[in-house]
Amino acid sequence: MKWIVAALTLALVACGDSAPPPKPVAQPATPPPQAAAPKIQPIETKAPEAPKPDPNQELARRVKQALERDAKVLAAEIDVTAKDGRVSLWGTAATAEERARAAQIAEKVSGVASVDNQLKIVRGS
Repeated sequence: MKWIVAALTLALVACGDSAPPPKPVAQPATPPPQAAAPKIQPIETKAPEAPKPDPNQELARRVKQALERDAKVLAAEIDVTAKDGRVSLWGTAATAEERARAAQIAEKVSGVASVDNQLKIVRGS
């Protein structure tokens, strides 16, 4: 009896007018849509600024250079300080003329508003 059921099943399958389902056509794989990566803005970095020279030290340096250029003044014996255009001369001068000349030279330097002449006269200095 089993062979009759099997034969009938085969007959029905063979006589059926429906065609087997078509094989699916392979579709090209498309990647799933991805969210756009956020744009990273470059960080703006500024180069560190070079330190600005102290205007008081700069003025004192220029006065000292002016004194060093004068052959009649022994600039090695003179220290110069400056604050807001006011220049002070410290140290020694060999004569009253050298002391006065140092003050005159300092007054002529650009940026000097006044000169405080604290030079002491020491013979042989």
